[in-house]
Amino acid sequence: MPRTDAVLADPRLVAAAERLGRPLVKTVVVQAQERARAGAITPAQVAESALEGLRALGPLRRVINATGVLLHTNLGRAPLSAGAIRAAAIAAGHTDVEFDLHTGARGRRGRGAMAALAAAVPAAEAVHVVNNNAAALVLAATALAAGREIIISRGELVEIGDGFRIPDLLVSTGARLREVGTTNRTHLPDYADAIGEDTGFVLKVHPSNFRVEGFTGEVGVGELATLGVPVVVDIGSGLLEREPLLPGEPAAADVLRAGADLVTASGDKLLGGPQAGLLLGRRDLVERLRRHPLARALRVDKLTLAALEATLRDPVPPVAAALHADPALLAKRAEAIAAALRRAGVEATAVPSLATVGGGGAPGVTLPSAAVSLPAALAAPLRTGEPAVAGRIEDGRLLLDLRAVAPEEDTELIRAVAG
Repeated sequence: MPRTDAVLADPRLVAAAERLGRPLVKTVVVQAQERARAGAITPAQVAESALEGLRALGPLRRVINATGVLLHTNLGRAPLSAGAIRAAAIAAGHTDVEFDLHTGARGRRGRGAMAALAAAVPAAEAVHVVNNNAAALVLAATALAAGREIIISRGELVEIGDGFRIPDLLVSTGARLREVGTTNRTHLPDYADAIGEDTGFVLKVHPSNFRVEGFTGEVGVGELATLGVPVVVDIGSGLLEREPLLPGEPAAADVLRAGADLVTASGDKLLGGPQAGLLLGRRDLVERLRRHPLARALRVDKLTLAALEATLRDPVPPVAAALHADPALLAKRAEAIAAALRRAGVEATAVPSLATVGGGGAPGVTLPSAAVSLPAALAAPLRTGEPAVAGRIEDGRLLLDLRAVAPEEDTELIRAVAG
């Protein structure tokens, strides 16, 4: 049986101890030794068993996203900018999150983040932030339509991630849904005929994770704004201003200028920040939501506020950089990585690729990219390595797409593949 100190000297466990602390690593090593004594593994497998145990027990692991999906939901969507990471680190200690340092009195929670959000969307009279976009919709439905009706097109009764459905979410608040139109076509009179004394608001949901093509028709925000009832628009992906590369994605500023009374959006998608639900719009409605008792249960913590403010003040967060990456430079990087891997004895080639936005945004839109093509057998070892590398299997090959890989990660990527 290998001695505990000998196992702990394994470079992989030394690195794990630096990340997780020696006590936790030592505990897992002792457990692996006990498994060896019981005959479940051989003494030579103690270190490897301990590493497997740490992977199951340890905190979230860093992953190099080489999937070609910029906002990969399973990988945490938007990576934070360096500024947002620094801001969150500072916020981990005592901060003035709800304290006015000048007066010594209580201050508005997250006023810096709110000011940055308001400055980013001047078309909004007021802004508020909750913990995700679903929470923003729940708060709006509860505060504005509990016991009343929400009018929504049948073509916008969408299902979001993990089987959650917008209609179920809204009905859980005590509101009733009044469905209008058909799956593929809805007209302004459909909405007008449904409006009555029980109408809380009209809801328009951008179908961000699918497309309906062919004989279709929908009613624009400008037309809905003529109906005389509040119009709430869920734009989903979190674009604050129009993005020429994604013409089908609505921007908060445009939707508000078109006449929406309230806009909801995600903070961790195309905005490129932490998970958050953004509420933008009429001052009276936003204030009504902000003061509702449910808002307390949905509020964001100081780390989110700090990261969101830094993201809003950052000119080019990582998601924006990946979205606007030059395909020619991506191809050069792929060639350089493939050449370095071949020198290390790995069968690698640079190939053209197509990336996607992901995160329920810009369905059907592809972005020209470049990838390193490797034997598919490398997929599992790379996923379980340190750092973990996630690619995609295509035509029997493992592709490491570089659209969402920062240039400064190239050396790590080479080292991870070459072993």
